[in-house]
Formats: sequence, C-alpha cells, structure tokens
Amino acid sequence: MLVSMIADLKKRALHRSRILEGQMRGLEKMIDNEDYCMDIITQSLAIQKSLRSLNKLLVENHLRTHVSDMFAAGGDSRDHAVDELLKVYELANVRGE
Repeated sequence: MLVSMIADLKKRALHRSRILEGQMRGLEKMIDNEDYCMDIITQSLAIQKSLRSLNKLLVENHLRTHVSDMFAAGGDSRDHAVDELLKVYELANVRGE
C-alpha cells in the first residue's frame, strides 16, 4: 500500500527534522566543550520535545493516510492498523529511562 505523505505535513516534518539536526550538533558541541551540565541537560530535553513534535506530525500523517485507508478496507487490514497503533502507543509510553 503506497500512500504519499500529505504535502503540508511532509514540509513541517522536514523542517522539524532540520531543527533537530541543528539541536543535535549544538548538543555535541556543548558536550565536547564541557559546558555546564544543566545547560547540556536543558538542550537534551529540548531535543526530546522536538522529537515528540516530529512524532506527532508523523502519527498525524499516518492516521490521515494509511490508517484511514486500512480502516476503509476493513477486515485484516483494519486489525493490522489497530495493532500498529497499539505498538506505537506502547513504545511511546515505555518508562524506565
């Protein structure tokens, strides 16, 4: 099943990934320079927030494209969509960091 990304969501996801790339370079530089630990942690947490934002865009795209098609198809396809979403939910809610 080939469904393209929604153009606006793709544009926003690419923008977010480029921001993340810059944030990661900044984090690496901070570690290399042995910056103040709290500043490094703050940068790391900002990256995690950006990743959550990216994931939200990707989930939205998946729901609006693949999942809607899979639900329309019904049967095993619908069951597969539910299984995928449950798996993502479990991954997103893993604790023990």
